[in-house]
Amino acid sequence: MSLSSESVEYSEAESAPSARRSLLNFEPNALESEVIAIGLPRFRACQLWRWIWRHGVTDFADMTDLGKSAQALLAERFHVDRPAVSRRQVSSDGTIKWLIRLGDGQEAETVYIPDNNRGTLCISSQIGCTLTCSFCHTGTQRLVRNLTVDEICGQILLAMDELGDWPATRLGRRLTNIVLMGMGEPLYNYESVASAMRIIMSNEGVGVSKRRITLSTSGVVPEIARCGDELGVNLAISLHAVNDDLRDKLVPINRKYNLKTLVDAVRAYPGLSNARRVTWEYVMIDGVNDSEADARALVHLIRGIPSKINLIPFNPWPGTAYECSDEQTIDKFARIVMKAGYASPVRKPRGRDILAACGQLKSDSVRLRASKLEAVQDAAASQS
Repeated sequence: MSLSSESVEYSEAESAPSARRSLLNFEPNALESEVIAIGLPRFRACQLWRWIWRHGVTDFADMTDLGKSAQALLAERFHVDRPAVSRRQVSSDGTIKWLIRLGDGQEAETVYIPDNNRGTLCISSQIGCTLTCSFCHTGTQRLVRNLTVDEICGQILLAMDELGDWPATRLGRRLTNIVLMGMGEPLYNYESVASAMRIIMSNEGVGVSKRRITLSTSGVVPEIARCGDELGVNLAISLHAVNDDLRDKLVPINRKYNLKTLVDAVRAYPGLSNARRVTWEYVMIDGVNDSEADARALVHLIRGIPSKINLIPFNPWPGTAYECSDEQTIDKFARIVMKAGYASPVRKPRGRDILAACGQLKSDSVRLRASKLEAVQDAAASQS
């Protein structure tokens, strides 16, 4: 780690699993049903929603318009806790990475990337990943499980707490964009991801516009149209190769949904226009997918689709055999794409010194001794 980076480790002591349920799991109608089920009037749900999603309040005793009896009843049944933080790291470029610890002792990573007039939060949807993309550090960690709605939302609330970016008190929004580009494949956890995004997009709460949320997929074709119809968020495709033989190796899901199937699904994505383009993510790997012929084939592959192409210099991680393309090669590739009429920004690596850059996320949960992890999981199960 660079000397200009900051890293803070937190205690490894696990908090006892709680029998109370998280209110971060519930969309407005479901929250209303929960409130009525415990004997409170319907209007309490609206009050709760505002405290949780506009003010960021975590203690029912601070929800001053609920009344003491309602506060006590809610505190007995529910909580609005954030994920615990195992480690917080700050890069020399200002990027923040949190290793969050969940109720069963598993861990995931969340990254905040500040820029001139925007702040992007990269969130995880799974612990580990099933896709085993050969250039991705996360792909070397086996899939442990999907994240729940409250665990996905909790990452966003954790960042908003640190940034002081709550709708009821903010002077200027610091968290402007959310990208589902962290650990895992979002479309393999679609139900939880969709529910969490509906909560975050609600204008009665956090109010992040669907135009400022981007879901990145490696190509789970059957869920792409559903995502467009139901959520309408921006779409990014983890492409990385322009022929099936190479993509089969780099992105193995291609063996199930090949390039033609994937491109056809993207072409039909609802709402695409010159004002709302799909993003093709293309990691630049030296001698693998970075030739001028690859650039021309990429242009041909996406012809007719409103698109922009994010060229991502490969970010190294421990044990990888790949190397990043040199600047001259990336520049030649970008020029070919731009000449064809596509924006092709070269993504500036952020947070490399704390392994927070694209393709570098991998939680420390894989390092937990199996006996310790099983003990924590058994304790959590006994409380459910």
